[in-house]
Amino acid sequence: MEILGIGSRINHPEHGKGVVTNLDSKHYWVTFIENGLETIALNDDFEVIEAAENEVDTISLFDVESSLVRILKKYSDVSEIVPIGEKWKGGTLELKPADSNLKSKTIKIEDFFHKITMVRDRLRVMEQKVNSSNLEPSEKVDLQQYITRIYGSLTTFNVLFKSKEQQFVGQKSK
Repeated sequence: MEILGIGSRINHPEHGKGVVTNLDSKHYWVTFIENGLETIALNDDFEVIEAAENEVDTISLFDVESSLVRILKKYSDVSEIVPIGEKWKGGTLELKPADSNLKSKTIKIEDFFHKITMVRDRLRVMEQKVNSSNLEPSEKVDLQQYITRIYGSLTTFNVLFKSKEQQFVGQKSK
C-alpha cells in the first residue's frame, strides 16, 4: 500500500472528494468538499484522483503540535483551560464580615476559580524553575517541601474543580 502525501486528492465513496491535509501512522486527515474534515484509515477504500509528489513525513503535524504544547506547558506559564464543577457555574461567593455595619463582598465563583487556577499554574512553573535551577540539592528539597505545603493549603478549593486530576495535591500521609 502506497502512503499518500499531504495535498493528495481523493474521492471517497461515503464522503466524496477531498484533500489529504495531515496523516499519522494509522489515519489520513482529509478535508472533504461536502463533509469538512474527517479522519479515514490509511487502508480505507477510496479512489486516488491525484497523488502528491512530496515525501511523507514520518511525524505528523498533530504529533509536532502535541509535543510543542507539552513543552510549552512544562516550561512556561501558559495555563490550560480548567473547567469548574457544573454545580458552581453561575454561582457567587459572598464574604460577610462579622460586623453587620460593614459591607459584604460578592464575586462570581468563576472569577474566584480563575484566580485559584492561576495560583496553581504559577506554583507549577515555580516548581519547574526550582527543579531546573543550580541550587544545591538540599535547597531544592527545602523549596519543594514549601511548595508541597502550599498545594496542601489550597486543597480546600478542590471542591470547585470539575476534574479530580486537576485538583491540588498536598503531602500524602504515610
